[in-house]
Amino acid sequence: MKINRRHFLIGTSALLALQDGFASEPSLAHDPRRPQFHLLPAKNWMNDPNGPIYFNGKYHMFFQYNPLAAVWGDMSWYHSVSPDMIHWTHLPIAFTPTPGGPDSFGCFSGSAIGVGGRVYQVYTGTRVASKELATIRDGEDKIQESQCLAYSDDPRLIQWTKLPQPIIPLPPTGMQVTGFRDPSAWKQGDWYYMTVGSGVANVGGCVLLYRSKQIEVPTRWEYLHALTGGEWNGHKTANPCDDGEMWECPDFFALDGGHVLIYSTLGKVFWQSGELDTAAMKFHVSKTGELDLGAFYAPKTQLDAHGRRILWGWIQERRSQDAMRAAGWSGMMSLPRVLNLDSNGTLRVTPLPELDQLRDGALPVKASGGCTLPDASGELLCAGVPGSSLELTMSEGTTELLRVRYLPEKHTMIADGKEFPLENGDAPVVHAFVDGSVIEVILGQRIGYTKRFYFEGSVAPGIDVRVAGSSGIKLSAWKIKAISSNRLTTQAS
Repeated sequence: MKINRRHFLIGTSALLALQDGFASEPSLAHDPRRPQFHLLPAKNWMNDPNGPIYFNGKYHMFFQYNPLAAVWGDMSWYHSVSPDMIHWTHLPIAFTPTPGGPDSFGCFSGSAIGVGGRVYQVYTGTRVASKELATIRDGEDKIQESQCLAYSDDPRLIQWTKLPQPIIPLPPTGMQVTGFRDPSAWKQGDWYYMTVGSGVANVGGCVLLYRSKQIEVPTRWEYLHALTGGEWNGHKTANPCDDGEMWECPDFFALDGGHVLIYSTLGKVFWQSGELDTAAMKFHVSKTGELDLGAFYAPKTQLDAHGRRILWGWIQERRSQDAMRAAGWSGMMSLPRVLNLDSNGTLRVTPLPELDQLRDGALPVKASGGCTLPDASGELLCAGVPGSSLELTMSEGTTELLRVRYLPEKHTMIADGKEFPLENGDAPVVHAFVDGSVIEVILGQRIGYTKRFYFEGSVAPGIDVRVAGSSGIKLSAWKIKAISSNRLTTQAS
């Protein structure tokens, strides 16, 4: 089941009133479908990564969170901290909706920017408003979005102060927007710039660009223009993100001599590479593609301590709301992926190399080209040779979970029927992590494929892996250590 990050068509009051109580802490800790080495809260619903930042020697991750239930609602910002982007400790919730404030309906997604010893979070505040002020066009048209700001001078980023009024209260005058959310800010020269995800009715999604000399001053954020935009597919849906009329979660950054834009729409995540005209502040796109073929959405990037561009994404559930309530948890953060641009402007994606530290011994690979990942947990690396065929299959008992094929005559990889062409020089490499109920795959160091699977019972099964092909295939597999003794890590270290 596809779960959308916005559940406005469901009764809002019912969502806000739902209370967790279906799953106890012991049952959460022993649920074999909960991941062992992915980040997720101790319980309840999570979605978009928000404001990841390396600050004061630590990695801080914030994300959308419902403190009341394992389904969407009461959007707050969860907070976890890590020394290495792999092992996480949960901290107190960073901020929650303020009654009567511009975020009284929910604190939606946003981004971090550090200025000296202070960290700012720009985020979307939402409140119930009149139809004239509503920016979410979902059929009910009653939620107003504005861009808000919170800051922290706390070295641990636990204490936050919200500005009482939005820094950008309304979308551009005269624009019939289909949404107005998910800001991202950066400093360039003497100016602070901010992008906001949006779209124009019957035209298509776009990214709005603002600037200000002072990040905290609400009245001095100047709208410039759309940084870039796309075309609507012409098929109206209840949620404009499902038909391309709205782009959400835009993230714009410099990378390897060029610039990259990431955005989410049509139920997918797209990237564009090109050049930024810094005089006109216009983005000229030269190349585009998808970022992941599966249950991966609303990503956000950050720079790490070494200057690498790190990608995080929300891994969605594929089960019913009743199943999520019964389980007591929903969603997880992807493993960190490193992004690079090659000389052709193609975005390259690789798992964080430091994930190797979680390897807990090599698993035996059979001469026939197979292995088993015990307890639905492990890492797999399968490398083929261009010009030779390859087929990798993962199964749980008699149930096929994942099939990846490489067609040498087309130089194309196919994951569960989804075709992805490689470029000249790309090797047919499959790098996969299996964790509880998720398979997170990187194909050809070019694109992700995130697959959810659910099994019955109280014991995680072994996952059988089979590889076949014409020649030159190399298969390696490792056990993976858990990052927590109980999968909860609820106490601060």
